[in-house]
Amino acid sequence: MTKGNHNSPDLKSGKGSKDFSKYFDFSDAKVISEEEGKITYRIKGRNVQINSQPDYKEGKRRGKEEIEVHYDFEIPEEMQNFGVDKYYHITTYGCQMNEHDTETMKGLLEQMGYKSVDDRNHADLILLNTCAIRENAEDKVFGELGHLKNLKIEKPGLLLGVCGCMSQEEGVVNRIMSKHGFVDMIFGTHNIHRLPHLIKEAVFSKELVVEVWSKEGDIIENLPKKREGMRAWVNIMYGCDKFCTYCIVPFTRGKERSRRPEDVIAEVRELARQGFKEVTLLGQNVNAYGKDFTDIDYTFGNLMDDMRLIDIPRIRFMTSHPRDFDDKLIEVLGKGGNLVEHIHLPVQSGSTAVLKKMSRKYTREAYLELVRKIKISVPNAVLSTDIIVGFPGETDEQFEDTLSLVREVGYDMAYTFIYSPREGTPAAAMEDNVPMSVKSERLQRLNDLIKENSRIINDRMLGEVVEVLVEGESKNNSEVLSGRSRANKLVHFEGPKELIGTFVKVRITDTKTWYIKGDIVAEAAAVH
Repeated sequence: MTKGNHNSPDLKSGKGSKDFSKYFDFSDAKVISEEEGKITYRIKGRNVQINSQPDYKEGKRRGKEEIEVHYDFEIPEEMQNFGVDKYYHITTYGCQMNEHDTETMKGLLEQMGYKSVDDRNHADLILLNTCAIRENAEDKVFGELGHLKNLKIEKPGLLLGVCGCMSQEEGVVNRIMSKHGFVDMIFGTHNIHRLPHLIKEAVFSKELVVEVWSKEGDIIENLPKKREGMRAWVNIMYGCDKFCTYCIVPFTRGKERSRRPEDVIAEVRELARQGFKEVTLLGQNVNAYGKDFTDIDYTFGNLMDDMRLIDIPRIRFMTSHPRDFDDKLIEVLGKGGNLVEHIHLPVQSGSTAVLKKMSRKYTREAYLELVRKIKISVPNAVLSTDIIVGFPGETDEQFEDTLSLVREVGYDMAYTFIYSPREGTPAAAMEDNVPMSVKSERLQRLNDLIKENSRIINDRMLGEVVEVLVEGESKNNSEVLSGRSRANKLVHFEGPKELIGTFVKVRITDTKTWYIKGDIVAEAAAVH
């Protein structure tokens, strides 16, 4: 049913994990048993069952092997009631893709009988769904593992798992095995559907079970999901083939592989039937959707055109890559309707020279031309972006190119980051020669400019009436409601709690840099 890299590593030689030497005295690793697909070692007083280990070289290979689609997923019979009278807690780090993976794991666990619990002290199973984009994300997880060690000592029967993107990193898995041997399961992004099997192996073997595929598996449809609220995420594709020099994602998420359009459309139609008000289509490189199809000519533009015909009030997507943002997609977005005008379009740098070092495969001029086309087709387009400052070798002049591009585009919002090297990426081997003090100063200047842009754009909204999807009470004031506009602006207003989950019209009365307030236009209040 599934494929993956099941080659077990050889600890003695380091084969399958070049970083073992950093964490282990190999003389301490003893083979306890071997059988097809798995080896059990004795490491630092605990048995470790390794089904497969992350391997960057293996993960970078992009073969032409066929990705199969499976529709016959089901929980193994012996695990269908395993979680009855047990509780689970999942902590999620990182992007919407990780959030969506968590929804799938929740669905799997609840089909096994588990129930969710907010207080992890009462949980029988705790999973940390991790992010590998930045080093501080990893630091948070290892800090959390330190806290959980005491809980594990108090509750020896507690199952503790680390999954997600961090688990796809060679050094991370070895560090967990060496420094955090109380963990029970380590699995990656390609084998989430194997969670019931991994729980079974961890419980009955009482060993640390490691199963991280470096080569992605097939596409598994019909996995259960537990969604909450009125907004839903839908994965339309997996992986990324871009290999930007700073990015670990192509290793952690595998090669680009698209779900069949009929499966995506059927899922969104079902969400419409269930009453969801907003759907966000997800992909690590979402607008590369369909480029891996060999039997049909069907791209992301075609899919978005079909989304327009489904009775969902709002359709969003992220994250797009400028290189794959073609004229067909721009034309379709120009049709509006339920396709919202907010577009997240990461630029990363305004300097062509830096973009080349990043292997972004477009120039400053090409990006600006793309923005021009979008604004012509979608006159009310609202753009946000991602920007990295202090990339290896970035000069003052190149940073000024970024500032001038930000001014020219007029971003509504931006996620800004100081460059930090990720082990295993090409950029990690580059000389990181921009002092941290310079990086911090550049980040501050960039953020000041973004704030200035945002305030100007927000001020233009004064007096406008916008449609808001009411999400709930404001975090800071239970007497105030908040929700998002089509342009993804968070709007605060007073109103009855019964409006949560509906659309209302709000006239903007007060704007600040990150805060917008308004009054409900009573006669225009609408429930969809």
